[in-house]
Amino acid sequence: MDFTQSSKDKKKTMKQSMLLCCKLYISESRNKTALDSIEQAAKLDPETVVVNKFEDRAYNRVRYTLVSYIAHDSTGCPIYSPLHQTVLAMVEAAYAAINLELHCGAHPRLGVVDDVMFHPLARASLDEAAWLAKAVAADIGNRFQVPVYLYAAAHPTGKALDTIRRELGYYRPNFMGNQWAGWAQPEALPEKPNEGPTMVTRSRGIVMIGARPWVVNYNVPILSTDVTVTRRIAQMVSARGGGLPTVQSIGLVHGEDSTEIACMLLEPNQIGADLVQNRVEMLAAQEGLDVEKGYFTDFSPEMIAEKYIKLISVDSD
Repeated sequence: MDFTQSSKDKKKTMKQSMLLCCKLYISESRNKTALDSIEQAAKLDPETVVVNKFEDRAYNRVRYTLVSYIAHDSTGCPIYSPLHQTVLAMVEAAYAAINLELHCGAHPRLGVVDDVMFHPLARASLDEAAWLAKAVAADIGNRFQVPVYLYAAAHPTGKALDTIRRELGYYRPNFMGNQWAGWAQPEALPEKPNEGPTMVTRSRGIVMIGARPWVVNYNVPILSTDVTVTRRIAQMVSARGGGLPTVQSIGLVHGEDSTEIACMLLEPNQIGADLVQNRVEMLAAQEGLDVEKGYFTDFSPEMIAEKYIKLISVDSD
C-alpha cells in the first residue's frame, strides 16, 4: 500500500470537506493602494482562497470572502486553519493602510476592520467556526491593541451582533445626518470588550468577531433620495419593527440619486430574498415610490465551497 498517496488523499479530502468561511469587512473601498496591500497579504498562504470580493464606493466598504480547511488533532479537536494567519495578515495590512479618523461613508461602521464573521461550510461545525473566531479575536486584541467584541456562537452567552452594535452606537450617523465619519464615540468604551484594551485608538476603532450559521445579505434599491422614508420602510421590513421574522434591515443613502434598504437574512431558508423583495415593494408602493430588483452581495455557501475546491485544485496541479 502506498502510504504517501494515502496521506495525500486524506489531506485532499480534509481540504475539500472540513471548510470554514470568513467574511472580512473593512472600512475602505476608494483607496486602491490600501486595498492592494490588503489583497497582497491575502496571498501569503496559498491554502487560503479569496473566493469573492464585494466593494461599494458609496458605503466606502469592502468585504472579502475567504475559505480554507480546518485540521484536528487525534482526539478530533480543532488545532489549525490557514485562515487564522491569513486573516491576521490582512488585518495588519488594513491597520497600516487605513486611518478611521479620515474615513467617511454612508454605511455604519465602528472600526477599520469592522466585522469578522466565521461560518462553517461542508462538514465543518459551528463549534469549529467559533473556536477559530475566538483564536483570531485574542490575537487581534493582543497584537494590535484593538478592543474586540465577540458575538453569536463565539460569545460566552451567544450575544447577538446587532445588540452589541446598538450598545455602542453603531447605527447612529454622525455626519450630515446620513454619513459615518471618523471615530465619534467616547474613547472609554461603555461595555467591556472580550479581548484587547478598554480604550479605543481613534485611528483603528473596534472590531466585532463572531461565528454563526450562514446569513444572506440582500440589498434593495429605492428610487428616492428621501432617506427618512427609506428608513421607515426598512423598520417595517425588519423583525425588530414588527416585520419579517429573522430579518434585520437598515435604510441608507446610496449614491447621489437613490437610497437602499440593506438587509441581513438570519434564516434565509425560512425567510428568503423573495419575501423581502415583495415586502419592500408593497411598503414602497404605499409611499408612492418605485423599487429596483434587489441584489445579493455574495454567493451561496454551496457555490463558495465549489469555487474554493476548483481554485485549490488548480493551485495543487
